[in-house]
Amino acid sequence: MEAGGSREREARNYLEKHQIMELLKYLTSVLLFIRPEKPREYLIAILEKLRIAKATGVAFPFFMDHSNIAAMFDMMDSSKKGTISFVQYKEALKTLGLCTADEVLKDDGHAITLDKFKSEVNKRTQEIWSAF
Repeated sequence: MEAGGSREREARNYLEKHQIMELLKYLTSVLLFIRPEKPREYLIAILEKLRIAKATGVAFPFFMDHSNIAAMFDMMDSSKKGTISFVQYKEALKTLGLCTADEVLKDDGHAITLDKFKSEVNKRTQEIWSAF
């Protein structure tokens, strides 16, 4: 039984070391948000852009542009106040694969504006890509 446990532990360590689950969750989130006509080709194109960016040392491309982020924010801001709640903010980050369910985020009691939402999505996206 220990051999199976050891293999599982090795697999888990490998996935954590290379942040594979974070990458897959983010790619899935982007795929579901953009919903391209040809999803396999779209994912291949994203991974190819990442490979080129890594090989050439250029900045990693963002696959959620500002208009996508703004559209997501607008969907959550149904009252059109220009803000969303902290709960909506955390759920959006989880949906995008940019926050884990058990991650503790500091709620400063202020509503989240579009600028803060964009800034956090871009910062967290950059953190994920910089690991690759």
